[in-house]
Amino acid sequence: MLKQIVFLRKRTDMTQEQFMDYYENQHSQLAKRIGKPAIPNALRYVRRYLKPEKNPVVGEVIDPGYDCIMEIWWSSRADFEASQRLISDPARLPHTIEDEKKLFASHRNPVCTVEEHDSPVGPDNAIPEWVAIPKS
Repeated sequence: MLKQIVFLRKRTDMTQEQFMDYYENQHSQLAKRIGKPAIPNALRYVRRYLKPEKNPVVGEVIDPGYDCIMEIWWSSRADFEASQRLISDPARLPHTIEDEKKLFASHRNPVCTVEEHDSPVGPDNAIPEWVAIPKS
């Protein structure tokens, strides 16, 4: 299992609500509109919109530098790399770039893969088994 994380900053002239609305209702549907596969072989595609809160140690709200963390899970490194080639395909790239201009402050968004380590938590000091729960 491989997880990709991309850190995204909204355009400065957008509210967080406008950013979320456009991302959810337009950008995340882009592939469908241009008739291309969205994210072949991806297992999960999630957007996590950040709401800065007060840091309890220093007592102030600190800008995290990003408005959204986008995550995609892959079965393998090969599936991830195939997706990166698809996104950068010269036939598809202009559509992506044009749409992203309506949404992101820049195209220079950090793209990372993640190695995760769990720690025991809770009253039983256990590592919980995470299972995807389908939406009804």
